[in-house]
Amino acid sequence: MSDSIKEMTTRIREFVEAREWQVYHNPKDMAVAIAAEAGELMQHFVWQQPEQLEQRVAEHREEIASEIADVGILLFEMADLLGMNLGEVMAEKIAYNEQRYPAEKSRGNNRKYNEL
Repeated sequence: MSDSIKEMTTRIREFVEAREWQVYHNPKDMAVAIAAEAGELMQHFVWQQPEQLEQRVAEHREEIASEIADVGILLFEMADLLGMNLGEVMAEKIAYNEQRYPAEKSRGNNRKYNEL
């Protein structure tokens, strides 16, 4: 991965500004767009059984990648819009989750932190 979070955020901001789309990209609409794009990503997997997933991904790889990119782009833009450093908030969340889900208790199971 060659693009840093900061570089990608700048590129996304420049894309939006060049089209004068800032007026449409408010926090509510960004959150709605993220959910909508995540829904489009989920559509690739709805009703697929575990044994079907590998083939599904192979056959629809480009479409799935496009939906993942849409979600990521919107997420980067929303963090920037709200004045949040995406890398920092992600690092903070990982550190928090490391406390909530210690490896020695969480390894090999899918229980929620309050069930460990």
